Amino acid sequence: MGIMNGRRAIDLNSKNRSVRLEDIGAQLEVRRHPGARRLTLRVSRTRRAVIVTLPLQCDLDEAGSFLNRHIDWVRARLDSLPNHVPFEDAAAMPLRGVPHMIAFTGNTRSRVISIDKRNGARPSIIVPGDKTLASNRLTRWLFEEAKRDLSASVEKHAGPLAVKVKRIGVRDQTSRWGSCSTTGALSFSWRLILAPSFVLDYVAAHEVAHLIEMNHGPRFWALVKKICPEFEAAKDWLQVLGPDLHRYGPARGRDH
Repeated sequence: MGIMNGRRAIDLNSKNRSVRLEDIGAQLEVRRHPGARRLTLRVSRTRRAVIVTLPLQCDLDEAGSFLNRHIDWVRARLDSLPNHVPFEDAAAMPLRGVPHMIAFTGNTRSRVISIDKRNGARPSIIVPGDKTLASNRLTRWLFEEAKRDLSASVEKHAGPLAVKVKRIGVRDQTSRWGSCSTTGALSFSWRLILAPSFVLDYVAAHEVAHLIEMNHGPRFWALVKKICPEFEAAKDWLQVLGPDLHRYGPARGRDH
């Protein structure tokens, strides 16, 4: 069975449940969920993916028909999303909340990424080396910068609460900004390095507080306020502007 995508059909009966809808520039994911009572359809703003969820007993033909009936809605939702901003020469991106310009220099004599603040009001992120590898090099550098800033914030907040952090990890997660495991390991989104520093600091404080309270009850928020008194402003920033951070990244097809 296939779903018509323009003039081409997408086969949902294949074993691969994640396929590319080339004509509308999105990934299609088909998921079966034991708790689903009916077919549902949503568009992920962070991953630009079309997600169809169906009950266990639902036939894939029915799922295909459901998607076809709502394809105009899908197109409208995708069209409303901000455009992806790939890591390319002369592209604009934020770093710690400040607009920067990316500069792929092609200079093979240096491999050290640096910030040039001489470019008027907008500093540049100077990425030397082979231009074909510059996007990946910039991504790795941003991961490292995020881990450095997050490690400093975590250490700052762990002290007043007298807690120990087992490990700090940085990943490209789209569903949450940070997480805390029962073993004391903290994990964060690298995209926090794009946000203003007070936002990154709040997320670090949030996850440190989870080392004591693994919930979002009153005692948890009291701990957050103790170590990050102005956290409400950062929460509001993430709610309103956070999704926009997912616009930035390596060119489609080269990211994870």
